[in-house]
Amino acid sequence: MVTTLKKHFSVIVACDAISLYVALYISIFVRTMTLPEWWYVERHLRSFSAIFVLWFLVFYVAGLYDIRSALKEVIVKTLLHAQVVNSILAVIVFYLVPSFGIAPKTTLFIDLIISTCLLLSWRLYYYRSIVRNKGEDVLIIGNSFATNELRRIIPNLPIFGLKIVDKPPASTVILDLYDQLALRSIPGLDMLMFSGTNFLKAQDVYEGITGRVTLDTLSDAWVLENISLQPKLAYTTLKRVMDIVIALPLFLISLVLYPFVAVAIRLEDQGPIFISQERVGENGRHFKMHKFRSMNGNDNGEYKEGSTTLRVTHVGTFLRKSRIDELPQLVSVLVGNQSLVGPRPELPALVERYCHEIAYYNVRHVIKPGMSGWAQIYHEDHPHHGTAVEQTREKLSYDLYYIKNRSFVLDLKIALKTIRVLLSRVGA
Repeated sequence: MVTTLKKHFSVIVACDAISLYVALYISIFVRTMTLPEWWYVERHLRSFSAIFVLWFLVFYVAGLYDIRSALKEVIVKTLLHAQVVNSILAVIVFYLVPSFGIAPKTTLFIDLIISTCLLLSWRLYYYRSIVRNKGEDVLIIGNSFATNELRRIIPNLPIFGLKIVDKPPASTVILDLYDQLALRSIPGLDMLMFSGTNFLKAQDVYEGITGRVTLDTLSDAWVLENISLQPKLAYTTLKRVMDIVIALPLFLISLVLYPFVAVAIRLEDQGPIFISQERVGENGRHFKMHKFRSMNGNDNGEYKEGSTTLRVTHVGTFLRKSRIDELPQLVSVLVGNQSLVGPRPELPALVERYCHEIAYYNVRHVIKPGMSGWAQIYHEDHPHHGTAVEQTREKLSYDLYYIKNRSFVLDLKIALKTIRVLLSRVGA
């Protein structure tokens, strides 16, 4: 399944690139109304190639390569919005970077129209061809959480082009190796091993599709096998460099907002501008985390009735929605207590309770916590100011997926997707 996702991703990126360059050539032809000479085309290729790199970043941030949720109506809406942003970026770059040597007003306008039509046309055709071509039969064996979820999820993901069957034969078998009873219930399963059938582990497929681990199979053996406690020197160094390179300019730029935020907070209730909270960090060590105050008090996580009695202020609602309240955390990133990407740090009182009620909750503390993370992007039911054990348990499944698969490339993906989350919240 993961291979299928990577294959579709490669096809979509390649076809997008072809569409953009074909659209550019057609735009030059329409603009000049003649076959353009090569030197003229090459001049535009050099300049537009730099623009296209930015456009691909916009496509990624917009979610056009998140093919797990590729739906026809979503593609149209998202692509149109992305092209609006791309047009603004192109105008800014062409008119602010004189080294390009061109300011193609008409050509750029024509190119935006043609490229949008080509991108929409080929994507919709590709989507329809996948939906129609359900040629691969899949047999799912087992009655675990992972197998039951796969039976529910796969029919809703036409991007895979799969059809679930109840019995052999099947080109692919997804099985739960922990469910011996279910394995013995399928006659002739051993013969399928010699027939070219592709066998996949249910837990691995579930992780690849959903981006989370299955908590029902967690054990000491799983943790020892999948969670690396050895320092990854190259990754750790690159991650720290990324933290400083991104956090330092962001912190300096964010200082411009501090006076306005301070005035807004003080005007509402005359309370303190900042709050400092003790949070649990890497290896269980506590550190002080600073935020703009968004509630009428300082939340310490010691809830007598399972939830805080504090309320979010009017200014705090805006600060939270825009994530401005978290800007002071950049200081924690710069001094090394936090990273830009990682599991969110929790209050000590809540950590103590979760460690008692959620198995392997403390595993999330083997790495440095972050300002944003995998769970913040994909977990939709975030716990809010209370001991929400079930929501926190679900969130842990995303945190453990990140810890298991963490890499510099994954961190970059999370950073880009965080931009999308921020923009969607500001615009909500």
